[in-house]
Amino acid sequence: MNKFLVVGAGGFIGGHFINRLLNEGNLVRAVDVKPLDFWFQKFDKIDNHSLDMQEYKNCLKMSEDMDYVINLACNMGGIGFIENNKADCMLSVLINTNLLKACQKNNVKRYFFSSSACAYNKDLQNDPNIDGLKEDDAYPAMPEDGYGWEKLFSERMCRHFSEDYGLETRVARFHNIYGPMGTFDGGREKAPAAICRKVIEAKINDKDIIDVWGDGTQTRSFLYIDDCVDAVIKLFFSDYSHPINIGSDEKVTINELLSIAEKISGREFKKNYQLDKPQGVRGRSSNNDLIKKTLNWDYKYSLDEGIKKTYNWIENIYLNKKNDEFIRFTKKDLNN
Repeated sequence: MNKFLVVGAGGFIGGHFINRLLNEGNLVRAVDVKPLDFWFQKFDKIDNHSLDMQEYKNCLKMSEDMDYVINLACNMGGIGFIENNKADCMLSVLINTNLLKACQKNNVKRYFFSSSACAYNKDLQNDPNIDGLKEDDAYPAMPEDGYGWEKLFSERMCRHFSEDYGLETRVARFHNIYGPMGTFDGGREKAPAAICRKVIEAKINDKDIIDVWGDGTQTRSFLYIDDCVDAVIKLFFSDYSHPINIGSDEKVTINELLSIAEKISGREFKKNYQLDKPQGVRGRSSNNDLIKKTLNWDYKYSLDEGIKKTYNWIENIYLNKKNDEFIRFTKKDLNN
């Protein structure tokens, strides 16, 4: 039985990852800075901890006697959050740095770091029609300010701990992971959840217009959470030790993403394009050539399928007035 420490266990990806580990018979220790009541998914029969993993003593304690460490922790959110909280985003470097030191001290067998497409050179992302980003496109370095620099620096830390101390590391650059059981309001939500929520609220409140950040022509690719977890497991137990894309190469505009949600709702809405809102780069999507060749992996869920699952989950919370879940995933009260 493998023993895993999952850091960032109370978050969106962390909850889904733990569920997969438990289903496969692994022993899991889970830690997150959030109080347990605010974890997106909580598993009662495992070793749960609410601790600040920016502190080395906590990293040392939590990684003791663990075979593997999965670092999914960071202070982040959607584009509105990361553009307005750069210092907080960069402080996540302390988690990765102290975890690496603790893993080396405790002789952990292998370490996983969740990086991001924000690590890529932003000068390559000025055109919505850009080709998918390849792993080599991270250099020369000019990542997204704040969050992207933290990710790229942490990638290098993983590389050097592997080279200098023999700690085996795996690094994935996530491209917009989405799905049920994640935040969908409050400022930290990603575009798919935000758009599903806006469509659902407009339909419920019989409104005919939806706010869209930017002009709607900016492009992204989005990967469904189940595909993400599959890819991480495959990467983690492979021999590949360099940063690799985990994403979809199904590139869409924000307008096209909105159209998918509208189709599910059975309604069409007018758009209020808000050009003064944070928009991020003009175009970003994943090139999956390397992961297909190296790991023989490809995503299973189309964007239409994944958005439908996400939309239905959010709509169920609204229609059935599940206020406890609404508060947990948004930190807001459905009744106010």
